Amino acid sequence: MGAGTVTLFLCGDVMLGRGVDQILAHPGDPKLREGYVQDARSYVRLAQAANGPIPAPVSPSWPWGAALPLLAEAAPDVRIVNLETSVTSSSAFAPDKFIHYRMHPANLPALTVADPDVCVLANNHVLDFGRAGLTETLGSLARAGLRTAGAGRGAEEAYAPAAVPLRTGGRVLVFALGARSSGIPPDWAATSGRSGIAYVPDVSATAAAKTVEQVRRENHEGDLAVVSVHWGSNWGYRVPQAHVRFARALVDGGVDLVHGHSSHHPRPVEVYRDRLILYGCGDFIDDYEGIGGYEEYRDDLRIAYLVTLAADTGRLTGLRMLPLRARRMRLEPAPDADRSWLRTTLNRISHGLHVSLGRDGTLNGSVPPC
Repeated sequence: MGAGTVTLFLCGDVMLGRGVDQILAHPGDPKLREGYVQDARSYVRLAQAANGPIPAPVSPSWPWGAALPLLAEAAPDVRIVNLETSVTSSSAFAPDKFIHYRMHPANLPALTVADPDVCVLANNHVLDFGRAGLTETLGSLARAGLRTAGAGRGAEEAYAPAAVPLRTGGRVLVFALGARSSGIPPDWAATSGRSGIAYVPDVSATAAAKTVEQVRRENHEGDLAVVSVHWGSNWGYRVPQAHVRFARALVDGGVDLVHGHSSHHPRPVEVYRDRLILYGCGDFIDDYEGIGGYEEYRDDLRIAYLVTLAADTGRLTGLRMLPLRARRMRLEPAPDADRSWLRTTLNRISHGLHVSLGRDGTLNGSVPPC
């Protein structure tokens, strides 16, 4: 952390379940209930057919690959990930869901190796194995010493922010919300007497005002507020105007950073009132290799976002994006051509943001002067 600044690492969906779980040291039951795939090991075979053999069992660091040394070098003050899987050995598949993600609790070293400060759970897979599976997930993460946001044993816990202390004396507060538009069933919402997630049926002005009210209530002098939102469809660069209005209303109300996710590829980045809005960070770790369709979005390319904020005001002072590529269920450095493709794409889809390619191969975001 530089003098007077705080650097955050953020990424999109970290899905260590299903096929990824199968290559780790303690694979769970591979049984699935998908329309075309009944065994999680099928996803391993698809990845191997596309990019070569995977030496299972792999070490806990394998899925993160090149991301770990990059993060060690960058030394962010706070690391925030969207953990898009349940952590359970349960076989109680949630009904009326087409896709179910789970990782075995014994494979949690594959998460802790990245040293996340906050695991966001307000997404459409954390209850894939019911409320008992959620209870096991929360317990497993707590025993591993991991903070969570966006899910809980009741509404108070689900909507409460995760608080990460800073050397500046303040905190980074991470609030997490899951929107219906990302495929979250309405009955997953946490209530005073029922476990679940911090759920918003729609990203409306009313929902934004309610979130802002909570942020103001929890925020103390010296704190930085992040709102992490799981929203929207899987594919496409268009951001609904409702999402734009919601994110800007959060910033207008005092939020310092909006961390959006759910899309399988990066979506537009915006700097609004000197605050960063990431509308969709894209996938980060998953088992999607070898699955055809939507190739034009290059969902094999991943981005680690390093966001630097002024500690006293929350103003954006720097944005670095580390390009990576998924191969053999492992992240590797993105080749030059892929870095250039990402730069061109982000410049095309992100209004007002200029992305340049640094000498070290990172993508640097800045707002051109008016």
